[in-house]
Amino acid sequence: MEESEISQDLEIKTWKNKLISSWIITIPIIFLMYSEMIFGFKIFQTSVSSLFILVFAFPIIFVLGFSTLKSGLKGFTSLYFNMDSLISLGTVVAYLTGIVQFFYPIQNYSGISAMVMTIFVTGKYIESRARGRAGQEIKKLLELGAKNAVVLRSGKEVEIPISDVKIGDLIVVKPGEKIPTDGVVAKGESSVDESMVTGESLPVDKLKGSSVIGATINQDGILYVRATKVGRDTFLAHIIDLVEEAQGSKVPIQKLADKITSIFVPSVLVLSLLTFVGWIIFGNFNSAIGSAIAVLVISCPCALGLATPIALTVGSGMGAKRGILIRKGEAIQTMKDVKTIVFDKTGTITKGKPEVINIKTCVGIKEKELLEISASLEKLSEHPLSKAIVNYAGLKSYKKVNSFKILRGKGIEGTISKRKYFIGNRRLLEEKNISLKKFSSEIEMRENEGKTVLIVADEKKVLGFFCVADSIKEDSRESLRILNREGYNTIMITGDNEITARTIAREVGIKKVIANVLPEEKSKQVIEFQKNGFVAFVGDGVNDAPALKQANVGIAMGGGTDIAIEAGDIILTKSSLTGVTQAINLSKKTFGKIKQNLFWAFAYNVIAIPLAVSGILHPVFAEIAMALSSITVVTNANLLRRAKI
Repeated sequence: MEESEISQDLEIKTWKNKLISSWIITIPIIFLMYSEMIFGFKIFQTSVSSLFILVFAFPIIFVLGFSTLKSGLKGFTSLYFNMDSLISLGTVVAYLTGIVQFFYPIQNYSGISAMVMTIFVTGKYIESRARGRAGQEIKKLLELGAKNAVVLRSGKEVEIPISDVKIGDLIVVKPGEKIPTDGVVAKGESSVDESMVTGESLPVDKLKGSSVIGATINQDGILYVRATKVGRDTFLAHIIDLVEEAQGSKVPIQKLADKITSIFVPSVLVLSLLTFVGWIIFGNFNSAIGSAIAVLVISCPCALGLATPIALTVGSGMGAKRGILIRKGEAIQTMKDVKTIVFDKTGTITKGKPEVINIKTCVGIKEKELLEISASLEKLSEHPLSKAIVNYAGLKSYKKVNSFKILRGKGIEGTISKRKYFIGNRRLLEEKNISLKKFSSEIEMRENEGKTVLIVADEKKVLGFFCVADSIKEDSRESLRILNREGYNTIMITGDNEITARTIAREVGIKKVIANVLPEEKSKQVIEFQKNGFVAFVGDGVNDAPALKQANVGIAMGGGTDIAIEAGDIILTKSSLTGVTQAINLSKKTFGKIKQNLFWAFAYNVIAIPLAVSGILHPVFAEIAMALSSITVVTNANLLRRAKI
C-alpha cells in the first residue's frame, strides 16, 4: 500500500516537472510563431525561425513526451492500439512537417506539435492530481494508525515503534491516545471514539474483555490492551486493502468502454487516413495534413478511459469515510438493479446478543432487591443469558453467594444470607415444587412473543421474572422503513424458530419471513428469489457466506466473521442497517456519474471529429478540446463528493 502511495506521488511530481519544462520551452515557440501578430514584426526570417522552432520542439516531443510516444507507437508494432497512439502519431507527423518544409513547400506544423504535446502534458498532470485527490481517502486511512506504542516489558513501560508490537504484548493506552493495534482490554475501563473506522459518532464504552480496534482513540480512562492482531492482519489494514481492491477493480460498463476504445482507436486511424486522402483529392496538401492531425488529436479517448475509474475511485473513497467498503467494483453497477433484499436475523437485524427486555416483580419485593439477588447469582455463570441480567443490573458490588450450582438445561441455584434462591425456566420451578399458577398466562404470553423467561424464586414462592431476547438494533426499523418505501422486496431468512422470527419481522417491518432454515439452505433460497430479479443478501456469520456469494450483491456486516467479510461484495464497518440504504444510494449515484462521464467523453468526440474532418478545427484547438473533455470528466466525478447518501 505504501509503495502505491509513493508511486502515485511520484507520478504527480513527474507530470508536474514535465508540465513546467514543456511550457518554459513552448512559450518561446509561441513568440517565434506569432511575433508579427504580437509585436508587429518578425523576430527572425522564416527559415531561421523554422529551424529554432524545430530545435525547441524536439525536447518537448521526444524527451518530455517520450513515455507517451513509447506507449503510443508500441501499438503500431503489436497492432493493439491505445489512447496514446493517436497523440503519438499526430505529434510526430506534425513535427516532421517542419523538416519536410525545407525540401517541399508545405505548411509547417512542428510548432503546433510542441503546443499539442504541451497541452496533452498539462491534461495528464491535471488527471494525475485528480487521481491523487480521489485516492486521498486511502492515505487518510493510513494516517489514522498510531506510529508508536507503549508496552509493558518486565513491568516497565517502554515506547516502541508500532512495527515492533507483537501478538500478546500488553499495551498501555492513556486518555487521548490512539489505540495502536487490534486487541482485547485486559484491564481498565474507558470510552473509545471509533468514528474514524465505523463512522459512528458516539463513543463506545470498553470494559475488561472488550475488543478494541487499532487507530481508534481512547477517551477518558487508562486501558491495558492485549494485542491480538498486528500489521497487515489488523482491521484498519484490512479496510485499506478492501478500498484499494475496489479502486483497482472494473465494473461491467468499464469493460464495455475498453472494448469500444479497442475498436475506436484503429477506426480513427482509418478516418484520419481517409481525411488526408479526401483533402488531397478535393483540397490541398496543407489542409490534408492539418485536418488529418486534428482528427488524430481530438479523437484521443483519454476522457473515455478516465470516465469509469475516476468515478469509482471517488465513490469508493466516499464510502470508506462512511464505513461502506465497496470490495468489488461491479457491485456499483449491479446494486442499482437489485429488487429483493434478503436479511439474516441474528447480528444483522438484531444485535446478536441477549438483553433484558423487561422485568416483573411480585408483591413484597422491590425491583432493586430482585436485581441484587439475581445479578449476584448470575455473576457466577458464563451463560449469555446470565450476562444479560448482570449487564442490565449494572451493580458495583455483589452479595456473597454460597453453594452455587449450575443446573444444566434448567438454570442456577445458590444461597445468599442463608436463604436459597433459584433462577431458571419452568421446568426448574416445577422440580422444586414452586407454584407458577399466578404467572403462567403472562409467562406463556411472553414466550409466544419470542422472549426467553427467566424466573426468580426462593424455596417457597416466585419473586419475579426477567424477559430476555436478542434485541433489535436501534436503526433497523428506520432502515427497513426506507427500503419498503423505496419499493424493495424485504425478506428475512433465519435458522431461529417461527415465533421469534415473525415477532422480529413484525417489529421492523419485514414483508416476508422464512424461519427454521439450515445454513446450507440459505443460498438455495437466494437462488429461488433470483428467478424474479437481482438479489442482495445482508449477513454477518459463517453460515451466511454461501448466501453472500450466491447473491448478486453480498453485503457483509463488518462486525461479523472474517469468512462472511471475505464473501461480501460490500462491507459495512458499522454493522448497522443504515449502511445498507447508504450503500444503495452511493451505488446509484456513483454509477450515475459513470454514465454522465461516458456521455461527456463521447459527446466531445461526436461534435469535434466532424469539425476536424471538415478542416474547421485547428490541431491546437483540437488538443485543447481533448484536454477539456478529460478535465470535464474529472470535475464531474469529483462533484460526487457533494452528493447526499
